[in-house]
Amino acid sequence: MSNQSIEIRLVAEIAEIGQADWDACACTEAVDGARPNDPFTTYRFLSALEDSGSVGPGTGWQQQYLTAYIEGQLIAVAPMYAKMHSQGEYIFDHNWAHAFERAGGHYYPKLQIAVPHTPATGRRFLTRAGFEDVGKQALIQGAMQVTENNTLSSVHITFCTQEEAEFAERLGMMVRKNQQFHWRNEGYSNFDDFLASLNSRKRKNIRKERLQAQGFGGDILTFTGNQIEPEHWDAFWQFYQDTGARKWGTPYLTRQFFDIAQETLRDDMALVLARRDGRWIAGALNFIGSDALYGRYWGCTEHHPCLHFELCYYQAIDFAIANDLGTVEAGAQGEHKLARGYLPTPTWSLHWMRDEGFARAVGEYLQAERDAVDHEIEVLTEYGPFKQAQVEEQE
Repeated sequence: MSNQSIEIRLVAEIAEIGQADWDACACTEAVDGARPNDPFTTYRFLSALEDSGSVGPGTGWQQQYLTAYIEGQLIAVAPMYAKMHSQGEYIFDHNWAHAFERAGGHYYPKLQIAVPHTPATGRRFLTRAGFEDVGKQALIQGAMQVTENNTLSSVHITFCTQEEAEFAERLGMMVRKNQQFHWRNEGYSNFDDFLASLNSRKRKNIRKERLQAQGFGGDILTFTGNQIEPEHWDAFWQFYQDTGARKWGTPYLTRQFFDIAQETLRDDMALVLARRDGRWIAGALNFIGSDALYGRYWGCTEHHPCLHFELCYYQAIDFAIANDLGTVEAGAQGEHKLARGYLPTPTWSLHWMRDEGFARAVGEYLQAERDAVDHEIEVLTEYGPFKQAQVEEQE
């Protein structure tokens, strides 16, 4: 680490850090007004979660932002939370928790460096320009020290970049490998150009699904920026509640989150809505990065064949091609995405356990899991929808 003294602080509210300082670390690429790599670690997104009550008291996500200073200057930050459960993470450690507690330990609270409720890969150790390595090292070692000092079970960093995973592994953290399904833009000029890269059977199936979906008796519209109006959120809230109740029991985001999003995040979003007989009946919410579209939420009040695939996957591909985006990340899980042009892609997380015996057991599990994930990615890619020559080229 640098010869300069580094001070680690925990901050309870992101407003105490301030937007200018936070974003100077979180999105240095956007300093001249460019779009950030992804919006999820920006001040506006994290503060929307906090101000809306989607994190904080009663949610199981208690913010404890990790910060590093040199001579009073903020050089690095991380979105860190004290967790009382393992919900909203999408990298599941329930079995670890059960094993640790059966052995007499207390797994919760634990520390989590992540974007709450958001299974999208991005930087988690956010550093000011010129302090990249020293900042990352300070945050990683700081997170482990906070865990040790407070006799907590563990600290976890989820959906980090591969480069961060490799860096942190050298400092003693354990790497976990999982996979999601992402669509990759190979320079397609339109959706038919993408279809031409698929084998005949999959190409015909997608055309059939799109035709069936678009025949639901209404129209499909995509809104971004100032096109998004409060009435759209009123409709989408109903869709989100339906999906949240079925998947999680209680939706993670509050209604106020969408009100704040209307004010501060609408330029970061693409909202796809289906309308029939003058009523909004289904919707999918995407977030826009500098080179990726991130599919996040879907819901409906009427069920129509293949409308889910159309709004969540095919409209996202259309948007990515039209806006020259390289990737569509369609969220967690879902092998059904493979047949629709989304290929298995590795995701990374990091873990550090204070108990050495437990850490050894988890480490052995992670090695076996990595081997299984590598095999699964290889098999799924081979059975993907693309013509064989293109699959070999993408590999």
